[in-house]
Amino acid sequence: MFHQAKIDKLMNPIKVGLIGCGRIAQLVHLKILSSLPNVQLAALAEIDSERLKEASHYAPEALTFTDYRELLARPEIQAVVICLPNALHAETAIAALNHNKHVYLEKPLAINLESAKKILESWKGKKLTGMIGFNFRFHRLYQSVKKNILSGMLGKIMMVRTSFSNASQILPVWKQFRESGGGVMLDLASHHIDLLRFIFEREVRNVFANIRSHSSEDDCAVVHLDFGDDLTAQSFFSMHAIEEDRLEIYGEKGKLVIDRYLSAYPEIISPNLTLGRSKRFYNATLSLALSPELLGRIYNPVYLPSYRAAFSYFIKAIQENRAVSPNFSDGFQNMRIIEAIEKSAKAKQEVALSNISYENFAY
Repeated sequence: MFHQAKIDKLMNPIKVGLIGCGRIAQLVHLKILSSLPNVQLAALAEIDSERLKEASHYAPEALTFTDYRELLARPEIQAVVICLPNALHAETAIAALNHNKHVYLEKPLAINLESAKKILESWKGKKLTGMIGFNFRFHRLYQSVKKNILSGMLGKIMMVRTSFSNASQILPVWKQFRESGGGVMLDLASHHIDLLRFIFEREVRNVFANIRSHSSEDDCAVVHLDFGDDLTAQSFFSMHAIEEDRLEIYGEKGKLVIDRYLSAYPEIISPNLTLGRSKRFYNATLSLALSPELLGRIYNPVYLPSYRAAFSYFIKAIQENRAVSPNFSDGFQNMRIIEAIEKSAKAKQEVALSNISYENFAY
């Protein structure tokens, strides 16, 4: 009897509401949620009536609202995916939790630590799934990197370098100013900060950073992260440079490199110069053989299989009533690190994470 009830629960689709139907939702969220097994995209909320009309093409039978509060008031909606400008994340997530909805919230958790705390307080004690949208954790390249690192393939890790940048483009007004949720730290750096915590299963201890404004406020940053025990990472982030997303890990037994736009798989480079050159030639040849996949990634870098994997994981967690990772606690830790980085850039000195407000929010 219990077994049949569990099967029935897994078979019934989760009724999901999408809050925010802007550009990224049109490119990613709507396409996936409208085609995902065990999901019924039952409601859409978008303040722009034209965007709402366009979104309805993906889910013609979905209820539509210009006010997300009306969507949240619908008792049949079990879960929501929030894809709004960053400054609206906290307000909307708290409202959804208060309406007893499971929540998938695109990163960042909030635009400051104070708002992030309010989300966690609203989540505390509720038996609801609270997942933060660090979809790169579900990308096969990064999962392979983590597997290689944990296997000890590179030996002791000496240094990590990352770069994540976009080519110059016209940004929405809210993305041009830090106060409204813009800036490179929330837009790009948050992804790599979470990836480093995920891959190495370590917490940042100290940070040192330089944040600059070129074409928009706080659109470029150079960040040094100290994880303790001689593990450090240096990262470059820019919203007005080139399209690049790269990770390099130096170990005593070699070097691991991936480029999310160009790599077919993680590249392991031998410490030996001759062997290293031969291996790199072989890797380049193999990548050419896989060029259809790579070309697809180059021409449509936004649409990644990791999004589908992340949404599927979210839905399955709801059905099976189990915890998720990354959850809102991970989003909170990410905000702590970003706050430390911004304080470091302003003070022009190293900042310890122990000096950034923290409570045990591991629910």
